[in-house]
Parts: sequence; C-alpha cells; structure tokens
Amino acid sequence: MSELKILGAGAVPNMPWQDKPAKPVNGPLWRYTENPVIGRNPIPGVARIFNSAVVAVDGRFVGVFRGEQTDGVPHIYWGESEDALHWDISPEKIPFTDENGEPFMPHYAYDPRFLKVEDTYYAIWCQDFYGAAIGMAKTTDFKTFTRLENPFIPYNRNAVLFPRKINGNYMLLSRPSDSGHTPFGDIFVSESPDLTYWGKHRHVMGRGSAWWESVKIGGGAAPIETTEGWLLFYHGVSGTCNGFVYSIGGAILDIDNPSIVKYRCRRFLLTPEEDFEERGFVPNVVFPCATIHDAATGRIAVYYGAADSYVGLAFTTLDEVVSFIKEHSSLSDDDKDLGKR
Repeated sequence: MSELKILGAGAVPNMPWQDKPAKPVNGPLWRYTENPVIGRNPIPGVARIFNSAVVAVDGRFVGVFRGEQTDGVPHIYWGESEDALHWDISPEKIPFTDENGEPFMPHYAYDPRFLKVEDTYYAIWCQDFYGAAIGMAKTTDFKTFTRLENPFIPYNRNAVLFPRKINGNYMLLSRPSDSGHTPFGDIFVSESPDLTYWGKHRHVMGRGSAWWESVKIGGGAAPIETTEGWLLFYHGVSGTCNGFVYSIGGAILDIDNPSIVKYRCRRFLLTPEEDFEERGFVPNVVFPCATIHDAATGRIAVYYGAADSYVGLAFTTLDEVVSFIKEHSSLSDDDKDLGKR
C-alpha cells in the first residue's frame, strides 16, 4: 500500500471516475471520455459556462459556475448535482449581499474557486474593484452568500484559498497583474488572521523556463493537502504566433511554508489536444479551477475550463501525479527559497 495519503479530506466514494485507458497517455492525467461535461448554451441567457469550481457535500455535489451571459458580461451562477457530471444550474445569478444583508452584486465576476475552510464555504473570484481585483464571499447554507472585503487592491487575479489555516492564519494564492490580458505573472501567497487584513506576502514561483509556461502562471484548484506537501494544479501560459496557449501544470509546496516549492514539474500535465479544447470562444485553453478527491482511494478528478466555452473533466491518482511531478521536477533558486526579499 502506498505511503502517500490525502490529508484533511474525507471519503467521496461516489465521485466521478474512469480508470486510466489502455492506450498511452502523455502525462499523469487522462480525460473523461464523455467530455465536455457542460456544453454551450446551458441555461437561458448564458452562452457558455467554463472556469468553474465544485465541491462534494454530504454525498452530493455543489458548485459555483462562471456564466458568460449573452451580452458578454460574466457572472457567477449556482449549480447542484447528484453525480458531479450532470448539473442543475440555476438560471439566476448568485444573489450576493453585504454584511447587513443588503443586495451587493459585483459589476462582473469570473473564474470562481469554491472550497470549505473549517465550517464555512468560500467563493473567490475576479471582479471589478476599480480595476481587475479579487472578490470573496462566504456561505454556510448555500442560500445566503455574504461578500467580504476585497483582500487586495487592483490589479490581481487567480486567487486560491487553502483549505485550512496554516500556523493559525488563512492562506491565499494570487497572481498580481495589470489591467489588461496580462502578458506576465508569478504566483504569490499571502496570509490573514481574519480574512480582512492580509500581509506577509511571499513569492511562490515565477513563470518557468519551459515553453509551455514561459509567459505567465496562475493558481488553479485549491491545493490538496498530502503527506508529501500541498499538491497544486496550476495553469501555465505560452505565447505562439497564433496567440496564448493555456496548459495545466503541477507542483508540490511545503506543508508549513507554502511559499517554498518542493517539486515543480517541468512538463505540463495536460495541454489542449481535443477539439473542444482547441476550438472555442478562446481557443487552446485548459484552465483548472477545482478538484474532487477521495482520501480513501487517492483518486482525483480535475475540473477545467476548455476554450472559454466548456467544462472538461480529467482524472488521476495521488500516486501517479505525485510520482510524475517528482520524476520531472526542476526548481529554480526562487522556487526553493522563502520568497521574501
């Protein structure tokens, strides 16, 4: 039996799963054969759902979904599922409120993440705060979503909360950026005692020397706590004569100081290859936003946006993905240090 274990998470015996196919797979992830799991025009008024996040709750599954409205403005929608494959998505945007219970909707919102920390669920997304910035909200009943203060001033994107406090503080990955389609970007981690005041900002890792992540990188799914460290699926971007290409990468961060990278895979874990990943509103994109993982078996399902048009699903196991990352690891000096200057 493997010594590797998923920590801090329970069993999810009904999570979606397909065994690895017999044909060769160029990496540790293999795609669901019925992809995409969410197609175009999924609900009235929404043309595309992608870059969305789901979690397992008491034998069922819930999620927050980036819905690109038919006027082009993105907002966040709520969805539920019995099998995490077939989703019942509300046609109404999530009704965010302020701390007094008054309606408080973002001007736009996109690329949400969703996870539980202690007894509360948190949604984190990108929104307008006089420029691209991070929005956050909390819920305990999936009916009332109370917005929190923006953790940072503009410009920032790709915020990913850790699923537990570290050394008594909440931890948040982010990717400082500019106001446009950022042609650069590194991952940083920040901490907070109360989700209001953020500090102790540390550099985690920069864009890599490998072609597939040479333009910028950004956090993906919430890190998975394991006996080897924090398993992080992130996105890496390359530049081509035909535009950007988004791929999925993998790294393992130190369990107590996640600004320190223990292993970083120099090869992508998944890159656009299928028709629904290469062709869409924004072609050549696979963008991870969530995982469902089963501590009992080590199975991991990765949900990813495809071509800014669909939601795809891929599978791996803890043993396979960690072994692949370690086997192909390559670290810079910046990766290995505390990220403090």
